[in-house]
Amino acid sequence: MRTNPDVVIIGGGLAGLAGAVHLSKQGLQVILIEKTAYPRHKVCGEYISNEILPYLNWLDIDVSELHPTAISNFEFTAQNGTTAKTKLPLGGFGISRYTLDHFLFEKAVQNGCQVITETVTDISFADDLFTIKTSEQILSSKIVLGAYGKRSNIDQVLSRDFISKKSPWLAVKAHYKGDFDTDLVALHNFQGGYCGISKVENGLINICYLADYETFKKYKNIDDYQKAVLYKNKKLKLVLENSTQVFDKPLTISQISFDKKLPVENHILMIGDTAGLIHPMCGNGMAMAIHSAKIAAELVIDFHHGKIESRSVLEKRYVTAWKKNFSRRMFIGRILARVLTHKKFTHIMTSAAASMPFILSAIIRQTHGSPITIN
Repeated sequence: MRTNPDVVIIGGGLAGLAGAVHLSKQGLQVILIEKTAYPRHKVCGEYISNEILPYLNWLDIDVSELHPTAISNFEFTAQNGTTAKTKLPLGGFGISRYTLDHFLFEKAVQNGCQVITETVTDISFADDLFTIKTSEQILSSKIVLGAYGKRSNIDQVLSRDFISKKSPWLAVKAHYKGDFDTDLVALHNFQGGYCGISKVENGLINICYLADYETFKKYKNIDDYQKAVLYKNKKLKLVLENSTQVFDKPLTISQISFDKKLPVENHILMIGDTAGLIHPMCGNGMAMAIHSAKIAAELVIDFHHGKIESRSVLEKRYVTAWKKNFSRRMFIGRILARVLTHKKFTHIMTSAAASMPFILSAIIRQTHGSPITIN
């Protein structure tokens, strides 16, 4: 079977779903291809900056219906327990991907978007048209948005540079029941990684950490690793020891790459983590993913209506807009990640931030954006 929608979106995470809601809201025929059914959990920090709220409201997505937690404070601890705290400049909210992704999925379907639960096996571009193959069908479209996440077989199909390189990072995530401040998002440093903690809906605590594989592989299982490595940070140990895991077992993903990616590959507009992954320690990946969908959707609509005269102009405008909004944040994230691998420097920086909270606030502003404006 061959189908010819206006836009095909490959991947149904936050970026893909936000793009689907936006484009279908504006009357375009959209097919979104996602390999797993909703609802489902995903490895994610599950904190979103309030910068994204104006856009969500414009999409008619009222996240208050999901009863998220309101988060206004940030805490950072070094491995030795030195702590720095500050108010978040904009604040944010905590919501699980299980709940939010399903909510966006339902909104996209309500808008007329068709969602296909299949795996893309091949994609090609010829004669100004994309051909997308899945295990069940073939689709053709003038526009394709790549929103399939951090790493995929599609990256191999497209021969993207980063996919051939091994990455030392893996991530672990689970939900817990326990005592944790509802208005707080915390980031705890440990040898070889960082752990983010915040509450989501229903009083659950989301604990998600990024770990260096070389350190991790020395241990037989996740529990042994956490006790031997994460517990050396006393604040992190206190949270983990006094929380009860809700998941049967933690979710894990490996080969997480923070290498630079191109926002456009083989004429596909990449959005979300597919275009570039900011270090989790910056705590703003979810907002950036949704924002990138907005940028791409607005340009695609202009292209569809002839306001952008050619594909090359569309691609150049998207690359320019993506770099303007995210390149500096990505750069700062990479610098911070490198700096915080040095134990002594982390202690010095955290001590300084503890006595002068404006330092921490300034760093946060460098990795977060302003409230999104709606044209």
